[in-house]
Amino acid sequence: MLPLPPTYRPQSTLFIKDFPGSFKFNQSELALDKVNHCDLGVISHRQKPNSFTLFSIDQTLTNKATTMGEVDPAFIQELEHRPKLSTSEAEGIPLIDLSVLNSADAEPDLQSLVSEIGNACREWGFFQIVNHGVSVEQRQKLENACREFFAQPLEEKVKVRRDEVKIYGYYDREHTKNVRDWKEVFDFSLQNPTIVPASTDPDDKEVVEWHNQWPDNPPELREVCEEFAEELQKLGYKLMELIALSLGLPPNRFLGFFKDQTSYIRLNHYPPCPAPDLALGLGRHNDSGALTILYQDDVGGLEVKRRSDGEWIRVKPTPDALIVNVGDIIQVWSNETYKSMEHRVAVNSERERFSIPFFFYPAHYTMVQPLEELTSEKNPPKYRPYNWGKFLINKKVSNLKKLDVENIQIHQFKIQHTA
Repeated sequence: MLPLPPTYRPQSTLFIKDFPGSFKFNQSELALDKVNHCDLGVISHRQKPNSFTLFSIDQTLTNKATTMGEVDPAFIQELEHRPKLSTSEAEGIPLIDLSVLNSADAEPDLQSLVSEIGNACREWGFFQIVNHGVSVEQRQKLENACREFFAQPLEEKVKVRRDEVKIYGYYDREHTKNVRDWKEVFDFSLQNPTIVPASTDPDDKEVVEWHNQWPDNPPELREVCEEFAEELQKLGYKLMELIALSLGLPPNRFLGFFKDQTSYIRLNHYPPCPAPDLALGLGRHNDSGALTILYQDDVGGLEVKRRSDGEWIRVKPTPDALIVNVGDIIQVWSNETYKSMEHRVAVNSERERFSIPFFFYPAHYTMVQPLEELTSEKNPPKYRPYNWGKFLINKKVSNLKKLDVENIQIHQFKIQHTA
């Protein structure tokens, strides 16, 4: 038994059974009993029954107990999904130069670029791009406005809080896989209003409008967001043309799907976390749209599940690069020639992190299904058709709260072919 410092008074006994790295407190003896070999302890408080306090315990089991911070249990990942602080940095994720797109006579180079894009989509589902046309100045202006917005008091940010009716705006209680994410966000759409189905009922043909909400401060936020969105949209169309070519399709094959797009941009703020080995800024997931283009600061935290061995690897920020990943819709359109990759965001205890993803989504009336050109008798469709708008509103609502069931995923539309 380990005596506690005389100044420490435990408030209650631990109420999480078999919690890894936890410690039991015996109030009558004021003693600490180590449950397993870990240097972090977690206790609950009678005054705050919905939070835990972490304690760092010296490896030699001397009587050094230091409060590190509190984590609501809603944030704590199940044991098999907790991040490893020693995650290695990614090697091999392609870095692709898009400068050929601005060249007057670049046919041979364009073919090489298309091949690079195809290989990256096939082998990784992720790649980084440079010379993409989005200026450093534009990115920095938006990051500065983003920092200013999130630095405001909560009472200011919640003036544009999103809910099940106001889908765009500020939110700080988002869930992924029914575990709360350690982040706060601000969302806005490219098309305002965005037209979506009124309900998930397959027979309901009614539509509704989703409108953007803009805060009063910082006053320049709306302008810099809309300028950035315009540039990302142009880039998104270019990338979709390259992906089409890499699949042997006409360059404009996908463009019609985005006529009345439901795309949006998110400003992410990941505050320092006192328990980066228990919580995630964004839990493991696959992006449900067609394509995601990500701008991130120099802190890093994005992790990709490597296809070859299932290991989580960290994507190191590359100066001036944007990160692109294939979404579930391209996986379905390509009949799994390209696959979306599971990824997540780790947090750290020292530095806040900012990132800005652009989610390229088609029109709500799009029926997502394998393209006829990419299927055959030997390669039959692997997915049943599904309506994107119905899928989208189901997904949006499920992210707002914890559910008792799995939220909607494309594997629910997978066709099981018999040999």
